[in-house]
Amino acid sequence: MTNVLKAPRTATTLKVRSKSEYAISRSRDPYHELMLRLFQKEETAERGQKFLSIVEERQKRGDPLKTSEWRDLLQELDVSRSAFYAMRNKLLGAGMISHRGGEYRLSGMFSRDLMDMARWWWTAVLSNSLENL
Repeated sequence: MTNVLKAPRTATTLKVRSKSEYAISRSRDPYHELMLRLFQKEETAERGQKFLSIVEERQKRGDPLKTSEWRDLLQELDVSRSAFYAMRNKLLGAGMISHRGGEYRLSGMFSRDLMDMARWWWTAVLSNSLENL
């Protein structure tokens, strides 16, 4: 097994913007804006979005994307093996996808983690009622 496959998939960094004009929901392309907060380079953000779209489409069809299809993904995304696994690991670390049973699936962990942080900040730090969130 190569070092790329053994790379840690524990966590990743996501840019948080405090000004309302940078809100993802105000963007013309919220999905792309989210990817730009995860990946530093424009081309990697585009590949990440395309990869997530492939995972989503296959999941909706009931034919989840198999991890064994990585060679096809390298060609489709026009990326090296190491760049693919680096991108994939960021998506895994962010909780946007999961990898179980040899399949990639979209994951709700990303949303749950953000909601948990928001609830904690609102209630524990700001001392607000959860009902007012």
